[in-house]
Amino acid sequence: MKTENLKKEALEKLEQSKDLNDLENIEKEYLGKKGKLRELSSKMKDLTGEERKELGAQINEALNFLEEKIELEKKAFKLEELKEKEEMESLDITFPGVKAFQRGHIHPLSIVKKEIEDIFTFLGFSIIQGPEIEDEWHNFDALNFPKDHPAREMQDTFFIKQKNREELDSREKYVLRTHTSNIQTRYMESHVPPFRIVAPGRVFRYEATDASHESCFYQIEGLLVDEHISVANLKAVLERFLQEFFRNLDVKIRLRPSYFPFVEPGFEVDMSCVVCNGKGCSICQGGGWIEILGAGMVHPNVFKNCGLDPQNLTGFAFGISIDRLAMMKYKIDHIKWFHSGDLRFLKQF
Repeated sequence: MKTENLKKEALEKLEQSKDLNDLENIEKEYLGKKGKLRELSSKMKDLTGEERKELGAQINEALNFLEEKIELEKKAFKLEELKEKEEMESLDITFPGVKAFQRGHIHPLSIVKKEIEDIFTFLGFSIIQGPEIEDEWHNFDALNFPKDHPAREMQDTFFIKQKNREELDSREKYVLRTHTSNIQTRYMESHVPPFRIVAPGRVFRYEATDASHESCFYQIEGLLVDEHISVANLKAVLERFLQEFFRNLDVKIRLRPSYFPFVEPGFEVDMSCVVCNGKGCSICQGGGWIEILGAGMVHPNVFKNCGLDPQNLTGFAFGISIDRLAMMKYKIDHIKWFHSGDLRFLKQF
């Protein structure tokens, strides 16, 4: 009954233990590799088969019994230690704080992007997302860009390096999208008009950084397709958007003829200066107007390329730089601040 004596001996020591250190010593003394119960196993070689089987069962029973007891004692000691620690470190939540925590700040581009999306949602548009790495078909060809258009050249576009690229079809050649118009072509391929959508997101241009230009910036493009859509509809939507965005019902717009491959006719859109209300100031260089975006009526070739019938449909499209709108709204003098990571800048919003 050697095992019973060892169990009794170990239990007596457990009752006298005062902390976790005592328990670890007891565990090592009786259950360790060189512990007293393990040592009994070395004597089994001198026993008969039946005696060996009986002793093995007794050792296993004693090991399991003591392991369970020691584990229960450990949990009790840990719980007691936790209670003591809680009492020593109790916190009076009614006591005034020593220092207020600093609040985080939403990035101004995120603020402006959300506000733009809310306005267009109010005007009945859906928010659509699309890929930043795009094939040349959806980024250029479907939008009626000629094969030799300057926008396809290295000074404007980031091309994805591909093996034997010159042998690939335009649907297999990839670029970093230069506008979010790629979302419009994808949407028109898979949806039946009428629809009105806006597509916000990052775009990429291979150009030098200055006060108002960056190689990566945010843009939102809009598309409305239905029957009997006219330039008057385009002007009404853009004017209402700008009035809501700048919270100024006096904002007016004017359209100047311009060329974009994917629209006909195309326009540069100016808005009346929100600083001087069109009277002329340093911001608008005395003219009372500020160029704000490009727009136009969707070119029939774009409809054809996307599988739609230009005989029965009309629509308008427009593109706005979110960065530029943010700069105008918050009077930010350089686009670099958006990507500077300077907390002094972000704390203003």
